Amino acid sequence: MSEEFDVGARLRFLRGKSGLSQRQLAEAAAVPHGQISNIETNRSNPSVASLRRILGGLSITMSEFFEPDEAEANRVFFSCDELHDLTSALYGSDAKRMHLRQVGDARQHGLQLLHEHYAPGADTGETLLEHDASEGGIVISGALEVTVGDQSRILTEGEAYLFDSRLPHRFRNLSGADTIVVSACTPPYL
Repeated sequence: MSEEFDVGARLRFLRGKSGLSQRQLAEAAAVPHGQISNIETNRSNPSVASLRRILGGLSITMSEFFEPDEAEANRVFFSCDELHDLTSALYGSDAKRMHLRQVGDARQHGLQLLHEHYAPGADTGETLLEHDASEGGIVISGALEVTVGDQSRILTEGEAYLFDSRLPHRFRNLSGADTIVVSACTPPYL
C-alpha cells in the first residue's frame, strides 16, 4: 500500500457514496460531528478505535476502507508481503503506534486473522472497543495488557485471550519492547 493513501479523501468519498452528510455519519457512528470534518480535511488522523467506529457507521471494515478493490477469491496461501496492512496509511512509521496486517479476504471467509505489532507505548485508545463478534489471540513475543470489561491482565509470550467482543476492550503495550500477537475475530470487524 502506498504511504500516500489519503484517509480524508477516502472517507469523504465513501460517505458521499452512502448518501450521508457529515452530521448523519457522526450520528450513525456516535462520534462528534467535528471529528468527521477534521478527518476528511486531513487536519487529524483518527485512532484505530475511532476509525473502526466511524466505518461502522458506513457498515464497512477497515480492510474494505484500505483495500477496496482487491479480490482474494480462492486464495489459500499468502507470503508475508501479501498481508493487507490495515494501519500504515493512518500512522506511517510512527513508532508509538500499532501495525495490523490481515490475511486474505476476511469477509469472504467470515474470519479475520491478524498479525499484530505493538511498538512500546502503543494503545488502541482510551475509547474502549466494542463490536458484535468473538475474538482471541496469542502473544508471540513481548507483553500486552488486555482489558476486557472490568478484567485486565498483562499477557506475555505464549499466553492468550478469548472473549465476547461486545464487552468493552482495549490493548496496550506498556513495556519497553515490541509485542507481536496473532489474533482472530469472527465475524470480521476491522
